[in-house]
Amino acid sequence: MDTDSGSLAALDGRISECRACPRLVEWREEVARTKRAAFADWTYWGRPVPGFGPPDARLLIVGLAPAAHGANRTGRMFTGDRSGDVLYRALYDLGLASQPTAVSADDGLELHGVRITSPVHCAPPANKPTPGERDTCRSWLVQELHLLRPTLRSVVVLGAFGWQAALPAFAAAGWTVPRPRPAFAHGARVPLDGIDLFGCFHVSQRNTFTGRLTAEMLREVLGAAARTADLL
Repeated sequence: MDTDSGSLAALDGRISECRACPRLVEWREEVARTKRAAFADWTYWGRPVPGFGPPDARLLIVGLAPAAHGANRTGRMFTGDRSGDVLYRALYDLGLASQPTAVSADDGLELHGVRITSPVHCAPPANKPTPGERDTCRSWLVQELHLLRPTLRSVVVLGAFGWQAALPAFAAAGWTVPRPRPAFAHGARVPLDGIDLFGCFHVSQRNTFTGRLTAEMLREVLGAAARTADLL
């Protein structure tokens, strides 16, 4: 692990400068140049998006990757898109966020005991990172887990991709992951050396618009994880 300064703030800074995956670098920067018409007056972030939340978080939420016109635009996880609208509303309803919306990195939003990250930090074409890109980005998640370990008590992983990416990262960060590795399922709960890992359908528009994931289902998983972390 890169131990430079040993803080999450320093790690976040290094993540935001990464250029390890040429396809992702080209895509995120092209999106930032061409923009979406609705955001023509925005200066897009167009870089890898670091995690968001306090360094002593007891609950970690692991997503997939930044959205092209969401976090890739605003520079903050799940900020500026409909997936974030659903996630932050649920966190606010549980008392884990200071406000129910996330529109920009300077909107005053604060998380209480919760940090949000992803296994891939750059916006990918069609929201689909390759396995190679996922594996290249894993070292960042491993370092983040090392730094969070003293306070971390529960983790919610959004979606099967995040689940498949997170389990090897937990193993590399020193947790004992069962073998065979547990399968992803909504509502799954796996104990790992002092923390509990929860599975939850991703807050994608595909899931929320079709009702595969309802606001109540999301609050149930987040609430169970928060109670495990003594946040509720």
